[in-house]
Amino acid sequence: MSFIQRVGSSAPEGYPVGANKSYHLYDPTDIWRFTLLWTLLLFGVVHLVVALWACAIQWRNWKLIWITPIVFVVIGGLEALIAGSIVGGLLGGIYQSGYFKMSTWIPLVWAIINVLVLILSSFAIQGAL
Repeated sequence: MSFIQRVGSSAPEGYPVGANKSYHLYDPTDIWRFTLLWTLLLFGVVHLVVALWACAIQWRNWKLIWITPIVFVVIGGLEALIAGSIVGGLLGGIYQSGYFKMSTWIPLVWAIINVLVLILSSFAIQGAL
């Protein structure tokens, strides 16, 4: 019998930092879902911005340029599905094994980290290490 009431949030939302009421995630499925949704959202925005930039630069080739945003968003969605599932699954396992409660801000932070890794990995590093 548990004396702790475990109430999860239904949507990937944050709460104001100084708020009296806070939401926490306990179930690994919720942690995975929140991380996946935030990663999908941020990857979609980044890929859409890059696709619009590519369309703005290549505006002369108007017959083929319309497919660029579609291709970029589909590729971004697949990347987000893989990255969000891996990170969300690991976070869920770690937090469950340690019996920790997770703030609803943590999946957003990890989605931002995923996006930053994506952006940094897009640059070619051609130096001698």
